[in-house]
Amino acid sequence: MKLLAELTKDGSISVPELSKKLGINASVLYSRIKRLVKKKLIKKFTIVVDESLLGVGVKASIGVNRDPKLKDTIHKQLMATPEVTSISEVTGRFDIIVNVQTKNLEVLHSIVIEKLGKIDGIINTETFVELQKTNKDLVYSVV
Repeated sequence: MKLLAELTKDGSISVPELSKKLGINASVLYSRIKRLVKKKLIKKFTIVVDESLLGVGVKASIGVNRDPKLKDTIHKQLMATPEVTSISEVTGRFDIIVNVQTKNLEVLHSIVIEKLGKIDGIINTETFVELQKTNKDLVYSVV
């Protein structure tokens, strides 16, 4: 669990540095990491990008109600939309939540009206613009 916690904080940390931090022999640590990847407990090592430097100025979640008969077609069309970052099937008043990233509110408006609004089978949408976000660092501990 300590290993997972450290890798979650910084996936780019070197094995020798991590070895010193955890007090575990580097070769043993390397084997443990390899085993966690092989067992698919660690799915991938990744980076965190500062999206604002790429021109992302607005993030939003869009609640969507859809015709269940057109579920697969709608899903494919949404995934083909470059601004869509994820789709989650949910319980509650919406069928799915679609997360998008755009340059500004005008582009967001265009996405909702021109792209999502024209997909056959989407019954209605409600857009929630992200004003501020605070991520919580995941801490893995021994239960």
